[in-house]
Amino acid sequence: MHRSIVFESDRKSVVSSSDPDLFPSSSAESSVAGLSPDVIERVTTAVEARKETYVEFLERLARIETPSTDPETILPAFDLLASALAEAGLTSVHFPGVETAGSLYARPDVRRRGGSVQLLLGHVDTVWSTGTLQHMPVVRQNGMLRGPGVFDMKAGLTSFVFALRTLRDLGLTPPADPVVLITSDEEIGSHESRRHIDRLARCADRVFVTEPGLGLQGKIKTARKGTGEYVILLYPEEVDASEVVAEMMEIVQRLHGLNDPDRGITVNVGTITGPNASEEAGRLGVDVRVVTHEDAHRIDTRLREQVCGDVRDGIRVEIRGGVERPPMERTPGNRKLWHAAQAIGAAIGDTLEEDRAGGASDGNFTSIHAPTLDGLGAVGDGAHAEHEFAKIDATVRRCALLALLLMAPVHGARPVTANGPETENHE
Repeated sequence: MHRSIVFESDRKSVVSSSDPDLFPSSSAESSVAGLSPDVIERVTTAVEARKETYVEFLERLARIETPSTDPETILPAFDLLASALAEAGLTSVHFPGVETAGSLYARPDVRRRGGSVQLLLGHVDTVWSTGTLQHMPVVRQNGMLRGPGVFDMKAGLTSFVFALRTLRDLGLTPPADPVVLITSDEEIGSHESRRHIDRLARCADRVFVTEPGLGLQGKIKTARKGTGEYVILLYPEEVDASEVVAEMMEIVQRLHGLNDPDRGITVNVGTITGPNASEEAGRLGVDVRVVTHEDAHRIDTRLREQVCGDVRDGIRVEIRGGVERPPMERTPGNRKLWHAAQAIGAAIGDTLEEDRAGGASDGNFTSIHAPTLDGLGAVGDGAHAEHEFAKIDATVRRCALLALLLMAPVHGARPVTANGPETENHE
């Protein structure tokens, strides 16, 4: 069955989400992204003081192996995270999955009626199979923490916990209620968690995704390519297998012609299987990467109509898949988030750079509905690789950055008075 994104309605959501001034200028000349120097100093100092506890929690979380395809292994990690979030004043609910471990959702024990919401989004699943710790243990050395899932993305989840806990301990109330969604199927496509991601993003004024930063500098991911996976099947109906193979080679050449490096479009054939005794059809596996929604539509149309719509007689073609993660583009709303992060980073001694990631994340989904900033998690390297590591000091600074972003003003949020915010208990 063809599964693709309906981009036309998505584009409307992107435009509307960029209208509010998410980070209005403060009247105080010394403020940064609407934050006073006092708040910046208090939060930064408090997060830094928790560095050792931060690393200890990350070690515990990383020692719970959580492969996407083994749901039972993930439940203890959810339990650990729910307990830690409870200490930050959030109540967790487990949304069960069918083939996955589902998702963990957490919200403040006390919510403001009609108040704004900001979403913290991440995933606990990793690409590492159970037993990886035996040859790839969690080890702290030379200012780094190594181990499966440390970089992608359990440090980011640890930052959720410690950013929220720090604000609670300091008695600081964010202008928008923070809610947390931690999924267990991001590494395998987010097919079960997508509905929860979309639902929460539609309600959120902004979204922070703590996927790891890009490159050794930990660049913030202000854009991501959209990704698609296609399977092209060719069935011989009135021809022999050799003609199917010949047609497959011609399709590969036509697919290659869809590449456009100047526009950031890549179309790669990853697998080729010819018809044989065990496979009645020839099969091509195709990976597609695009930068814009417009290019996603265009490549999908050309692939279906031009590349595969002109095969020789006697061969039936079936196309499965599509562009399932839309591009995360640099919308006006997303740019406001980036500029706020850049300003706060400079104030805490973290000179931030930005870049576009070639791979996709769940931030690709949320950016359709709400301003989104990605790459706020670990600084390090080695996602999906055996040298995976997080730089401890730099990653803890990113936790402080996250906490301060949560405190940055949101246009239209209910003001917090000296008597405290209007609240509603959801327990």
